Amino acid sequence: MDPEVLFRIVDVAGVIAYGVIGASLARRLNYDLIGYLTLGIVNALGGGMIRDSLLGTGFPVALTDPWYLAGAIGASVFAYLVPLESQWSRRSLVLADVLALGCWSATGASKGISAGLAPIPSIFLGVTTAVAGGVMRDIIVRQTPAIFGSNPLYATFSIVAAGVMVIFQRNDMYEVGMGLSILICLIFGLAARRYRWVLPVRQMNLLADSRRVFKREHMTNLRRRSRRKATEPDA
Repeated sequence: MDPEVLFRIVDVAGVIAYGVIGASLARRLNYDLIGYLTLGIVNALGGGMIRDSLLGTGFPVALTDPWYLAGAIGASVFAYLVPLESQWSRRSLVLADVLALGCWSATGASKGISAGLAPIPSIFLGVTTAVAGGVMRDIIVRQTPAIFGSNPLYATFSIVAAGVMVIFQRNDMYEVGMGLSILICLIFGLAARRYRWVLPVRQMNLLADSRRVFKREHMTNLRRRSRRKATEPDA
């Protein structure tokens, strides 16, 4: 298959999946149709628009290709009309999420390589494409972005998938890299949710830290008093 056609199919598939996922959050928050459209479009197109803006190759593809915006709007309206609350629906959303993660990690990294970027910046573009829309969505609704701590591994697999895509594309194995990147996110993304794989989080003991700070300041004040007394002339 022509790499450009494959890229477009995978990219638009990610738009539709992320549009449904973003708009589904609006249902949990009891938003109206505008809320559905806002969260769906931001989640579906935010990462790709940031990627294209960073590349500086013209207008973001989401604004020049009608399929992108149409896919995001259609997915948002679908989530508004169809209650995705059954166990089957929730599982389908999880599946769509990890598939879209793989799709966009691969297409974002691919676009970086095609633009002549080095591997590391290309991987960064892949991860940005995959997760930036979700971060923007969570900020809009005043939630801590899901990729930050105590949640199943997400951005980690995006980094791996983008790296795989970079390696295979640089060796002229575009289709293999695309498929393998998506497969990695599918298998390990589902496993992370099933077994709750998370990165370690540093737990700060506020009480202990406060005591250490107070003790340090107290000792500093004592030393200052001792120095002042030592320099004061005798009466």
